[in-house]
This record gives sequence, C-alpha cells and structure tokens, in this order.
Amino acid sequence: MTMTGVILFGTGSPLLGDVEESLFRAGIPIAGGIRNRPGPSYLADGTRCWSAEDLPADNLALPFLIPIFTPAYRQQAAREAAGLGLHHPCTLVDPSVPAPRRLEVGPGSYVNSGCSLGPGSVFGPYVLINRGASIGHHVVLGRFVSIGPGAVIAGLVRIGTGSVIGAGATILPEVTIGDNAVVGAGSVVTRDVPAGCMVVGNAARVVRDGIGGYRGLPVT
Repeated sequence: MTMTGVILFGTGSPLLGDVEESLFRAGIPIAGGIRNRPGPSYLADGTRCWSAEDLPADNLALPFLIPIFTPAYRQQAAREAAGLGLHHPCTLVDPSVPAPRRLEVGPGSYVNSGCSLGPGSVFGPYVLINRGASIGHHVVLGRFVSIGPGAVIAGLVRIGTGSVIGAGATILPEVTIGDNAVVGAGSVVTRDVPAGCMVVGNAARVVRDGIGGYRGLPVT
C-alpha cells in the first residue's frame, strides 16, 4: 500500500526526536524510518521502521529527511538514499522559527526549533541548524554544514562545505570559515579559519590543521 508523509533516513541518530517533533508541529506525517546501520532506533514507538533493503518500492516517491548531525555521515546517508531510489530530499524549518521573506534553504536542510534566521541568507543542500542557533543577515552556509545548539553566527559570515560550528560558539561578522573546518564548542571566532582546521578558545586559535573534517571525516 502506498503511504504518505516523510521518510526519516537514519533511525540511529538521537536528533531524530527533534525532527519528529518539528514534523508534528508542521502537521507533516511520518511514513516511517529507514535503519541504515545496526544499533538502536530512536523512532517513536509504533512508527514503521524498514531496513534499507526492505523499503517498499511504491514509497520511493516520498520525500526523505536525514536527521544526522555529522556532515560526512549525512552525506553518506544522502548517497545511500539516492542509491535506493529516493530522490526527493525534504526541506524542513521548524514552525517555531520566524523565517524571513528573503531566505534560500537548500533541499534536505533542517532548521530545528527556537532558531533565529536573518534575511538575505543562503543555506546550501543538507544544512543542519540545531536548536536555538542564531544566524545573522546575508550568511552563506555551504553544503552539509552543521551548526550546533545555541551557536551565534553574525552577519556576512561564510561557512564552507562540511564545516561544523560547535554548541554555543560565536562567529563574528564577515568571517569566512573554510571547507571541512571545525569550531569548538563555546569558541569565539574573530578571524578567518582555513579549510580543514580546528579552532578553539576565545579568541579562537588553530589547534589542529589537516584534520580532514569533523571526526576526521571530510565532506567531498
């Protein structure tokens, strides 16, 4: 039987609970989840869960959302979804977020509850902005960027593909963060961060270079 709603791809992520609540507030039903790795499932009790091999073919036309914070894992899941024949990534901005009139949000992106979004910003495909983050005006976020809870991104900031901004970090205006960089939790970034570097502290300083992305896994 053909179902309706959104498929949640990657049921082993604790972030799944937040995505479920956002979908509920938006009035969007959940068709089910796909377990793409062994381990526990964070799907709500009673929600249908398939293995990747068992997804019914007549559900391939449904939109899907990937509730995974680590950029490289999210990219891998997106490739797996495409390999299964899922070609309609869902874009979800939690209804609690007052989205400005001028805002571009790429396919597969998710903005969690309690966020503040400035006008004129552009978010690439599969961006993830976690709870309570503040994104200033004319910010550009590249593909698969992850913003941690409570982070503050000031105006005119550019963040490259696959980069991660840790919880509670602050990025000052007009700063550029390179691809696959990592900003540690609570850091205050006052100057540009080269690609592939990890910075921590106030003011943030480079503590590792050539890290190859968050958890050593770059987005390609």
